[in-house]
Amino acid sequence: MGRLLKAHGLKGAFKLELYTDSPKQRFRAGEVLKLQVPEESEWFGKTVTVKELRWYNSSAVLFIEGIESREQAEGLIRAILLVDQPLDALPEEPESWFDHQLTGLKVFRNGAEIGSVVRVDHMPAQDLLAIKTESGDVLLPFLKVFVPKVDIANSMIEITPPGGLFEELESASNEN
Repeated sequence: MGRLLKAHGLKGAFKLELYTDSPKQRFRAGEVLKLQVPEESEWFGKTVTVKELRWYNSSAVLFIEGIESREQAEGLIRAILLVDQPLDALPEEPESWFDHQLTGLKVFRNGAEIGSVVRVDHMPAQDLLAIKTESGDVLLPFLKVFVPKVDIANSMIEITPPGGLFEELESASNEN
C-alpha cells in the first residue's frame, strides 16, 4: 500500500509514498498494517497501527501509534506497508475494481467473446485495458462509453469500442 520514505518533523511522522488509489480507505485510524523489512530489523514480523494520515503540500504524511519521536521513526525508514485483504473485496467507490480482479476476465463484443484482459495500464489521461485477442493485444480506454458492463461474478466484460480498434476499417479508396 505504501513505503515509508523518510521521517517528517519531530513527532515521529513519516513521508509516505503511496501504492494505492484509496489512501483514505487504506490508512484510516486504527488500520493494522504488516511491515516488509529486512530480517535483521527489530521490526521484522511485526505490525503497526495507523494513528492518522495527513496531507502536507500534496504529500501524504503518516502517523503511527507508538512512534512519538523522529529517532523512533528512523528505524522504520524504507519499510513497505502491506495489508491482508480478501481477493474478492471491492474498493468502496462504486464501479471500481482492483487490477487483479479485472485481469483474466473474458471480453465480449456484441455477444461474441473476442479475448481476455491481460493487464490494466494506468496512464495520466485514463486507464487502459490490455485485451489479448487472436490478432494481438489491443489497448482500450477504460471508459464507461467503451466498457459499459464489468461483471466480476461472471468473469466477463462487455465492450462497445470505437470502429477500427479491433478490426481494419475500409480505406477511403474502397468507399468511392
